[in-house]
Amino acid sequence: MNARTRTLLATALVLGVAAGPEVAHAAPAPAPAAVAAAGSAVRSAEGPIVASPPDAAALQQALSGVGAQHEDATAALVRVGGTSGSWRGSAGVADIRTGREAIEQGRFRAGSVTKTFTAAVVLQLAAEGKVDLNRPVQQYLPGLLPDTFRPVAVRHLLNYTSGIKSPDGPDTFEEEYAQRFDVLDPREMIANAVAKGPESEPGEKQHYQNINYTILGVLIEELTGQSYEKAVGDRVLKPLGLHHTSFPGRHRTGIPGPHNRGYQAVGDGLVDVTEWNSSSRWAAGDIISTTADLERFTVALFSGCVVPKPQLEEMFTVPDVKDFTTGKPAQLTAGMSRIVLPDGTEAWGKSGGRYGYNTGMGATRDLSRTLVYSVNSTDAKGPGMNPVALRIVQAAFKR
Repeated sequence: MNARTRTLLATALVLGVAAGPEVAHAAPAPAPAAVAAAGSAVRSAEGPIVASPPDAAALQQALSGVGAQHEDATAALVRVGGTSGSWRGSAGVADIRTGREAIEQGRFRAGSVTKTFTAAVVLQLAAEGKVDLNRPVQQYLPGLLPDTFRPVAVRHLLNYTSGIKSPDGPDTFEEEYAQRFDVLDPREMIANAVAKGPESEPGEKQHYQNINYTILGVLIEELTGQSYEKAVGDRVLKPLGLHHTSFPGRHRTGIPGPHNRGYQAVGDGLVDVTEWNSSSRWAAGDIISTTADLERFTVALFSGCVVPKPQLEEMFTVPDVKDFTTGKPAQLTAGMSRIVLPDGTEAWGKSGGRYGYNTGMGATRDLSRTLVYSVNSTDAKGPGMNPVALRIVQAAFKR
């Protein structure tokens, strides 16, 4: 891959993103009937966007060398699906001390993929007439924003155009690591953020800030009378049978069930970052899941089984504004992002990053190709996309 292609792809994917045996293995898997049925329902008249089956050799190569001694990732899990065929693979180690082989069905922190679940519940509530996306959030949560803020529509929160600044927080890994077991309250984070005053006018610019989804988490609790975690569980996890997906809540620091440990490169070594309190991310980034569960969720979501299709269009609608940081056209939607790959293939999805874990889920609109990956990145919060994840995406959508 040349430097220009890598730069284009990394830019497009705003979705984010002791030595032992370092093995990779893969097994072809038949496309689930649900994928085929959903894909046939939305396939364009011109045929599937991705017509060829997954390139097994390219996907295997993307995982090559991943393991305890790899510079960028200690483990990687990949699940490619869709109406054009499927492929599964894993590589690396579950634990660098023992060299135990990576667990293909292991659970992982999926970071900002949480936002897609949060957006889905808000859009369900809109379909039920319990919230109007055009109405100011101030009407639903009186007193949450001070009078210095103009009306912020719920839609502004969903597509990151609210103009609300981020709350204060640590700036470096070392500071975050020292505070990794701190428990934060979402309303206190919101109060800290809004005390700074607005960053821009609502609807004026798009700025990817977690605070938007923290507020949406509070809104979900207000409208449902349930905790955020129970609302998402009752409305999404249970109906879809996502039995290995969970939210740690404000106090749990571990990952339940089998999982590959996460590490952060510090100096010449790796620091284990598996145990962490995610209350600072909450409705914006604390979900724990598996590649199989996220694939099931992606298929159900795109096919209109999670959010009714009229409201689902919010997830495929990019606001006509500029990005706050780059000044380029916005790419983010309600809970997802539009991705145009260098060959012109258009996909939609979301990535997430928590220390030790980079995750991505996405698909073409017609579900001819779906992708979920979890890469145990050694620099999950680095400025660029993890090189292993980049290779996985390129291989998965290769036509």
